[in-house]
Amino acid sequence: MAPRKKLKGLVAATITPMTPDGKINLPVIRQYVDYLVNVQNVKNVFVNGTTGEGLSLSIQERKQLAEEWMCQGKDKLDHVIIHVGALNLPECQEMARHAAAIGAGGIAVIAPFFFKPTNKDELVAFLQKVASEAPEVPFYYYHIPPLTGVKIRVEELLDGIKAQIPTFQGVKFSDTDLLDLAQCINKNETGEFEFLYGVDEQLLGALAVGANGAVGSTYNYLGRQTNLMLQAFAKPDFALAQQYQFLTGEFLNFVIKLGFGVAQTKAVMTFVSGIPMGPPRLPLVEASSEFIVKAKAKLDSIVWPSGD
Repeated sequence: MAPRKKLKGLVAATITPMTPDGKINLPVIRQYVDYLVNVQNVKNVFVNGTTGEGLSLSIQERKQLAEEWMCQGKDKLDHVIIHVGALNLPECQEMARHAAAIGAGGIAVIAPFFFKPTNKDELVAFLQKVASEAPEVPFYYYHIPPLTGVKIRVEELLDGIKAQIPTFQGVKFSDTDLLDLAQCINKNETGEFEFLYGVDEQLLGALAVGANGAVGSTYNYLGRQTNLMLQAFAKPDFALAQQYQFLTGEFLNFVIKLGFGVAQTKAVMTFVSGIPMGPPRLPLVEASSEFIVKAKAKLDSIVWPSGD
């Protein structure tokens, strides 16, 4: 595999823009890329994941989105990771081959969650069959047990995984089990693997135990503030880093109580960026006008340490 720039810092879990009639809105991606880079200072993306409604899209739609992000991100984005997970192996493999063909910077795979792997060996066997279809592309396991119900600990998964999946590069760790994450990082003595944390409201805790960076939906619209938190942590100015984390948590705590998911994330991104993200795909339904009014008022009321 050719040498590559280390993936670290923030990775935006991209939203899939849709037209009012529910079709993917590819022309918006160009403006979206420029917004992430120029306004939020976020230069890495994770495409077709949970935030992007990947499992609600057709294979063709997912390929089109992957191609558009690669095209519009050329010379602007540092890393484009394509999520190729699906409920069946052939579709995962097809999308892995496609991601490799278009030059993706990495691929990621979620554990199948209808017929689930019940132990490490079953999960690794599945992941290996996908990764082998893109033998030169860095491979990430997308660990999100709250949604998949697959609770195989990542610490256990790491043992011997490089021998079975030579392209294994790391984990998108979307779970609140910081003990598991810490044990993974403790085992990663050589630093060859990347652990990207996926629970935005707990990022500071993950950084404290050694996470390399983060993949999340809030970095679409709070990337600039979170980057300032990363800078404060690196100084180190822990009190300032805490301020940023607490304020992010204050907003998320507020909207979670209102009911917060992918549809509401699309609404927040629309009013913050001015880029129309459109409705979600059924069975998800659009955010209510009441949610939008309350969420916007709450976000506008927050005074960040930077003075925003």
